[in-house]
Amino acid sequence: MRFHVLATALVLGLAAAGSAQAERLTDQPLVDAAWLNSQLGKPDLVIIDIRDTPKDGTAPYAAGHVPGAVEAQYGVYGWRAKIDGAPGLLPKLDDISAKIAALGVSDDTQVVIVPAGSDVAEFGGATRVYWTFKVLGHDNVTVLDGGYKAWADAGQPVSTDVVTPVAGSFTAKPRPELRAEVAEVEQAIASDTNLIDARSVAQFIGKEKTNTVQSLGTIPTAVNLNFDKFWDKDAGKFASKAAIDALVQQAGVTDTDGLITFCNTGHLASIAWFGLSEVAGLKGVRLYDGSMSQWTLDPARPVVVQN
Repeated sequence: MRFHVLATALVLGLAAAGSAQAERLTDQPLVDAAWLNSQLGKPDLVIIDIRDTPKDGTAPYAAGHVPGAVEAQYGVYGWRAKIDGAPGLLPKLDDISAKIAALGVSDDTQVVIVPAGSDVAEFGGATRVYWTFKVLGHDNVTVLDGGYKAWADAGQPVSTDVVTPVAGSFTAKPRPELRAEVAEVEQAIASDTNLIDARSVAQFIGKEKTNTVQSLGTIPTAVNLNFDKFWDKDAGKFASKAAIDALVQQAGVTDTDGLITFCNTGHLASIAWFGLSEVAGLKGVRLYDGSMSQWTLDPARPVVVQN
């Protein structure tokens, strides 16, 4: 009897310990500088600095970063991959999982992503990396709202120490419901499901295109929600839920179930995905990471140009 009680207590204790270990530090998609400062030094926290080196060659991480942050520049670390001619796709599962583990991330790690915060397009690196964690089944992730600029402007501590991470144990648990591929986009067109084109108006109506896209225009049935509308320029931070709700209403999007966001390479579309799914809380929003670059590789796929 005594052995049974002890064994039961041991099992309950281990279960409680496991539960405590897996506890999230936050369930919010965005955190501010004060919150992050209050969490510094916690063993299950990994801060990922994704700032790219600008054209002048100044290394932003070396010049100063959030204490304890590891560096994984958005443009060069391998957060996206070119596959079958389409740039910007989610890398192969083993490749991206290994890169995440190399940053010290394990299954119970709280990840905080730190972009520069210079503008909304740059902030898109953070929303894309955030989506990557989510689509791999790691919900314990958030973004520093306003990026490193907000951190520095708030007078928070800065470090120049280079952090060499100890590899973690990261197991991907893919969530395909967060990602749209060509077949899902074709189904959306057939069912008149709202596709959200997050590019500029000029690209949406077919007056301009980037060199990664083969033809002018957009995907049939798409509605334009320009990526820069998801940014509060005065505050230098992401738009509020109220602002995004108003944006959706103004665009005439009435059926918000199962939206698919796209752009040219899945970068700007991640801003719209983040705003609609994570900030506004709309259900079933998916990101088409192949976007127009992949869609227009096949000339048989339809595009529409507005006169």
